[in-house]
Amino acid sequence: MSTAIETQTPNSFEKLMTGLLYSLLSWKQLEDFWPKINTQTGWYIYAIGEALPEATSTPDEVTGFIKRIDELLHNDHQESYCGIVYADNVDNPSFIKIYDPNNLGVSCGSSKNPPLPGWIMSTMPPIELHPKGIIPANRKRWWQSFLSSVNN
Repeated sequence: MSTAIETQTPNSFEKLMTGLLYSLLSWKQLEDFWPKINTQTGWYIYAIGEALPEATSTPDEVTGFIKRIDELLHNDHQESYCGIVYADNVDNPSFIKIYDPNNLGVSCGSSKNPPLPGWIMSTMPPIELHPKGIIPANRKRWWQSFLSSVNN
């Protein structure tokens, strides 16, 4: 991972976590969205339940994550629609929540206790989020596999 960027207040991150985000409802919208992510910006990639990232990811790490998460979503979310990726801005994102297809509950936020996303991409440092349940071993292995691939 590359160097850390300027820290913002946890309150800013919390506002993004609970604020208005736009859903990428269709697979086509998601396909069109990925190239709009500026990999040079300095993204923190955070897997909920894992250690907070200490620094931003390199452009190659961001590109690798996008490729691998897209594959995971297509393989595990066997629906005709996407609807599990949310961004603060679909044309110039700086905050992205990606829900785990195997732990959706009511991800749209209409529940009093919606599940946490599986992963967050943010241009500001994330705050630690605590999942209510146990993170499945296959997701931990997926994350460790991603980290191993970027650290080699």
